Amino acid sequence: MCLSESVSFAASGLLLVGGVYASQRAWKINKSYLPVALMPVFAGLQQFSEGFVWAGMNTGDPALTTVAGLWFIFFTWFMWPFWIPLSVYVLEPKESRRKHLFWIISLIGLAFGLVLFIPHLLNPEWLIVATNQNSLTYDGTMLLDNIIPRKASNAFYLLLIIVPPLLSRYKHIRYFGMSLIAVVAIDYFFLSYAYISFFCLLAGLATLHLIYIISRNKCGLNCKMLFT
Repeated sequence: MCLSESVSFAASGLLLVGGVYASQRAWKINKSYLPVALMPVFAGLQQFSEGFVWAGMNTGDPALTTVAGLWFIFFTWFMWPFWIPLSVYVLEPKESRRKHLFWIISLIGLAFGLVLFIPHLLNPEWLIVATNQNSLTYDGTMLLDNIIPRKASNAFYLLLIIVPPLLSRYKHIRYFGMSLIAVVAIDYFFLSYAYISFFCLLAGLATLHLIYIISRNKCGLNCKMLFT
């Protein structure tokens, strides 16, 4: 989380335990749930990495801060733009006309994520980690800044992770998409001074909704033929 090292690790533990439980349930109920069930796990690992970013900042260890920061943005810029649409694709019934659309969005997200993350991996000095109002900020150079405005790339990123859940056949996955919209609104209007860190925290906590969906097999209510 953005507030402290201990809070980051606590949030990580909560998400990891919940994600492992959801994954076990997904394995028993329907393996199509598995990519969705892994999202809280990935969110937990991301918060775990931010705990080490805090540790590096608190101890004045720039190497630890950089390595942990790169691990954090690996999830932020690379994983989420393709994993969220991929998860919706896997869960979507075969007869759905939108299933192929989700696959295409996932491929676009993969390409976009590589463009965002690989330059930072090759040029770690591009990543600048600082604190603002007792919260972590991740800033610096981005390759796409030379092509399109940062706001445009941020908007495209949000479309990649929000649109697929909103278009899902399953209403509870659509509800998750709506929760992501709420996260974006809260982050934009109240927490913009550390928007990346807060967005990842709130979006990570939003994946707790996915644990509820899987534990109660909510998608099975919409498609009993696939979830029996």
